[in-house]
Amino acid sequence: MKSVNQTSLIAACGMNCGICTAYLREKNKCPGCRMTGIDNPITRAWCKIKRCEFLEGAGKKYCFQCENFPCARLKHLDKRYRTKYGMSMIENLENIKKNGIRKFVADEKTRWACPECGGTICVHKHSCHTCGKTMKHRTY
Repeated sequence: MKSVNQTSLIAACGMNCGICTAYLREKNKCPGCRMTGIDNPITRAWCKIKRCEFLEGAGKKYCFQCENFPCARLKHLDKRYRTKYGMSMIENLENIKKNGIRKFVADEKTRWACPECGGTICVHKHSCHTCGKTMKHRTY
């Protein structure tokens, strides 16, 4: 579960890239939202939250640092993730703000660990990336 234990895998929006399908897959693997390069996946290169002028222009690292937090874009993304995947980016950001990034990452390691094999549970597929065990969908 090493991939989830990196602060660089937490995107500005609060997404833990270490539990994302694009990061976990073997072919055309995404390096995470904070990594840069010419081979960036199109979804990441065009992400409106990642390219937000309030974050980029002010040198902010996370959306909660913005005076507009939570903005309409983040609320829309959060609603979709709460409904489809049982995860809240706004809640993630509030936890980072309250407890710090290192505590958040440590908690994520436990939260997204497969109880069967210790592998990483994929937020999008609701299954363990290592053993394939399907997990119960979380709801808010």
